[in-house]
Amino acid sequence: MIRRVLIGAALLAATTAAFAVGPGDPKPAEDVDGKYFDADGVPTFNIAEDGTVDWYTYSGFRRYHAECHVCHGPDGMGSSYAPALAESVANIDYYTFYEVVVNGKQAVGTGQANQVMPAFGTNPNVMCYLDDIYVYLRARAQGGLPRGRPAKKEAKPDGFVEAENACMGS
Repeated sequence: MIRRVLIGAALLAATTAAFAVGPGDPKPAEDVDGKYFDADGVPTFNIAEDGTVDWYTYSGFRRYHAECHVCHGPDGMGSSYAPALAESVANIDYYTFYEVVVNGKQAVGTGQANQVMPAFGTNPNVMCYLDDIYVYLRARAQGGLPRGRPAKKEAKPDGFVEAENACMGS
């Protein structure tokens, strides 16, 4: 996970929001200990035919509702206070999403009101699970994941536990 975050940060430096594109084909091309990546190496979701979601999508649901839904509404659907992130993730790439979460965003005079999102780059409850949150929102935007808590999930992979402990300092 740390390697992917560092790679993401390096690629982020080379990517500008002005040239952001949608997240591309979400189909999993690689499975690394239960964490799925698309053909471009971007974290993605895996939903089985019976509705079982991968652990990272489930974790993203939990983390989103712990940290993000207060402003952005349940299930990434937006609120009167902040935009629908499921819609946003459908229109921006992973690296732009990463940049906005880490550094925050201020768009003064856009639309009907000023938009300000605080930076979460120092919040381990967000940063240790940022890929999970992205994967969950990507599944909501592109994968037909219904609203609410996923009914079935894969088992928690050992790699998730190791990465979580390393990130949280356990």
